[in-house]
Amino acid sequence: MPDLLLPLPGPQDDTVSACFVLVDLVGSTAMAQALPLHGYMALMQDFVQLMVLSFEARGGQVLQHQGDAVLAWWPAQHAAQACAAAQDAHGRAVRLHLAAQMGQTLRLRAGVSVGPVLMGMVGGQLSAYGLPVNYAKRLCDAARPGDTLICDEVRRRLPEHLTWPCAPLALQGFGNDCMAHHLLAETPHDARMKVD
Repeated sequence: MPDLLLPLPGPQDDTVSACFVLVDLVGSTAMAQALPLHGYMALMQDFVQLMVLSFEARGGQVLQHQGDAVLAWWPAQHAAQACAAAQDAHGRAVRLHLAAQMGQTLRLRAGVSVGPVLMGMVGGQLSAYGLPVNYAKRLCDAARPGDTLICDEVRRRLPEHLTWPCAPLALQGFGNDCMAHHLLAETPHDARMKVD
């Protein structure tokens, strides 16, 4: 059986330091049960398209989306843009017009991590392999609705960002004492100064 597997194409020896944002829609199963299938599909298409455009507008690149989850990456030196994109995503989802028409309010969870990964093309699509990808997923899973959790290394890189430390988290595969931080929203003054 192993001789039937093809090696990953492309160079696999250079690591890239990258920042990952994973957003996940809260309560999508309940929406799928409440909405006609065609309506649910249209809502998911609008949601994913909105996330893709939002992340790309902040300089990110979407690696994959599956159902109601979207994963994007930035070079590690652009972690500030990644965090801004994660925070933007919450407000953009809440304002999605089609959701309001269907009587739905969209809420997200988000996780942000940074670290070394290998990247390459698999099946014609850029993919990333390494612990930061998994860590972003675990942080997203641990976040409350409307919350963005960032890892310690993202917090270290962005000391000017407003954060609040979490109690130690038990994250599957990473142990019971994982440190993370809530990424807080902009102050009202900062929000007024920002042009959307």
